Amino acid sequence: MKEQIEYLSKFITEERLSLFKKVVKNRTRYITVVLEDIFQPHNASAVLRSCDCFGVQDIHIIENENKYTVNPDVALGSSKWLNLYKYNKSVNNTLNTINYLKQKGYRIIATTPHTDDVSIEDFDVTEGKFALMFGSELPGLSKTALDNADEFLKIPMFGFTESFNISVSAAIALHHLTLKLRQSGIDFKISKKEQDELILNWLKRSIKKSDLILENFQRNKKI
Repeated sequence: MKEQIEYLSKFITEERLSLFKKVVKNRTRYITVVLEDIFQPHNASAVLRSCDCFGVQDIHIIENENKYTVNPDVALGSSKWLNLYKYNKSVNNTLNTINYLKQKGYRIIATTPHTDDVSIEDFDVTEGKFALMFGSELPGLSKTALDNADEFLKIPMFGFTESFNISVSAAIALHHLTLKLRQSGIDFKISKKEQDELILNWLKRSIKKSDLILENFQRNKKI
């Protein structure tokens, strides 16, 4: 992998490579984001942009009734730097997604007012890594999501409106919780091996015909 990174690095500027190395050091999988049946391209894309800005690498996208669509004018290329995982193989993909994340050690956090909810200020980031679930504007999270969540998180509001839109909710939650993580002393950043894997992927996505370039590189090594 290191040889591939070193070789592909010749095809981008030093400034670009330095930016990759700077950004990757702040990437995390301690927090992940789950989007359930989001049908508004504007909001869906704005969430990706916030995830990239706050260093959250993995986004899990549940497509039950609605296909997830990215608006490039809003996302501004952020999806290029993120890992997007889509779940759309069954009629209801929510439970499969939740079970998969629980197997990976994530706490499932439903972002919605609930009788057992906790305010974002009081949420304990030290209890282990967690997946923030967001639902669509009007329906919110499904009953399956709510029934299988481990905890419930709310953002305090003091006006007449009952909720923020999803893109605003995600931005507020990610800002607050990543700040808590950085102040906690928890080792929340990805490993060196994961950093190398990301840099290699970013290089491949940034360089035209990168697969062909690497094929020629491997072929020449054998000569």
